[in-house]
Amino acid sequence: MPLIADPYSSPQRPVLQGVGGAVAAAHPLAVAAGQELLLAGGSAVDAAIAAQAVLCVVAPDACGLGGDMFALVHQLGDAEPMAINASGAAPLDMERATDDGANSITTPGIVDGWACLSERWGRRPLSRCLQPAIRLARTGFPISQRLAINVQTQRARLDAGGAGCWDLLALEAGAQWRQEALAQTLEAISDDGAMAFYGGAIGAAIVRAVSALGGALTLEDMAAHRTPISRPIMASWGSVRLAVQPPVTQGILLALVLTALDRLGPLPDNRLDHALVELTEAAFAYRDRSAEGEALLALDLPIDLERPLGRGGPRAYLHTAGVAVSDASGQTVTSLVSVFDDFGSGVFVPECGMVLNNRAGGFTDGGNAPAPGKRPVHTLAPAMLFLDDAVLGLATPGADGQVQTLAQVIAALTQGGMDLASAVSQARWRSEGGDLLIERGHPATQALTALCHRLRPLEAGDTRFGAVVCAGQIAGAPIALSDWRRYTWSGVV
Repeated sequence: MPLIADPYSSPQRPVLQGVGGAVAAAHPLAVAAGQELLLAGGSAVDAAIAAQAVLCVVAPDACGLGGDMFALVHQLGDAEPMAINASGAAPLDMERATDDGANSITTPGIVDGWACLSERWGRRPLSRCLQPAIRLARTGFPISQRLAINVQTQRARLDAGGAGCWDLLALEAGAQWRQEALAQTLEAISDDGAMAFYGGAIGAAIVRAVSALGGALTLEDMAAHRTPISRPIMASWGSVRLAVQPPVTQGILLALVLTALDRLGPLPDNRLDHALVELTEAAFAYRDRSAEGEALLALDLPIDLERPLGRGGPRAYLHTAGVAVSDASGQTVTSLVSVFDDFGSGVFVPECGMVLNNRAGGFTDGGNAPAPGKRPVHTLAPAMLFLDDAVLGLATPGADGQVQTLAQVIAALTQGGMDLASAVSQARWRSEGGDLLIERGHPATQALTALCHRLRPLEAGDTRFGAVVCAGQIAGAPIALSDWRRYTWSGVV
């Protein structure tokens, strides 16, 4: 089965093939920003930064300057990509970690991540990459219905976090939203680089907002922040190779699932989804040990191919936004940006026009127990797939659902004989709280029911099933593909 099917009159999103590059992102305006940078001579990384910055403007419920970013960057000819960990550590003076509010905040990592990406792989200055976001923040855009709903749902948290003065809270769907404070923050980063964010007036405003609500973040924490760049973790399933983020993300769990599938060998068609459900549930038992990284791949995950073991599904979060880009030189990047929960901690920095993350809520037990100066395990798990003459950068929102969604897409491509567009658009399932959520019409419904899985059918497109972005190289050409779910979009130049 070819990876690219004939897209004419296709009911699913087609794979787009570009000449100068290809972009897929969580919002059409982010895609437009990526295309702008590619047309201006930028690299895939430049385009990804531009798209991520626009997402920080249009989707403050999912991501922002107060949050984090993880990316994999691959250069044509290299055996494997490099992994960028643009997340922050818990404050050095932290006495307790909470799920919400001022003591849930870790040092925001995304801005320094942009600086590191730009310095190492960019062809255009960081200032040029931020121009589309600055322009959009200043001129405004119409509020989406989803953003308006999320504002009302999280209103109490935002009020508690000092966001009562934020004009977003008074706007309805369709209203034009201009963000001058955010535009000025982005301009300061554009003019003076990352240190404008981690020190000076911006850093002081961030610390002031956190301190006013009893949080421990200090200017010393901000100034000490650094972005690690390292090798990924590699895994194989048959002839397919997979690259995932090393610690501190739970990307290792996806590698653990694929390694277990490789050990199982060929499976009957009516057992593949069952095996995926069981192995992803088994892998999440090791989430707190994600810091052990590649050593976990030696584990044997327990599975019974004739019945579910009833371990229950992982947690249910729905946030985050993806960006994937590939350019004419063969550079490919896949990334995720996030503030964790909707609007992160809810703590608002009025001088900067942004909310701060609540990543300290990702601390749990054991090796992932909270400690001052420590990074928690992150749900953000972009991945890169190497098969035959293709390199595919994949990412999806959905927190713990990320591992489950990507495992299903990879299985459809490599075991189900599907083309790329079909693999991304196919119906999905997701383990959650002991139930198996499943999109209506899923072809494995009968087989999973017969094996006694506790199915809970949901309408196709429910946000819990993720929204994949994909970009890469197929036969030497840049391609992009976006899920039909959520606001995801793709474009080429």
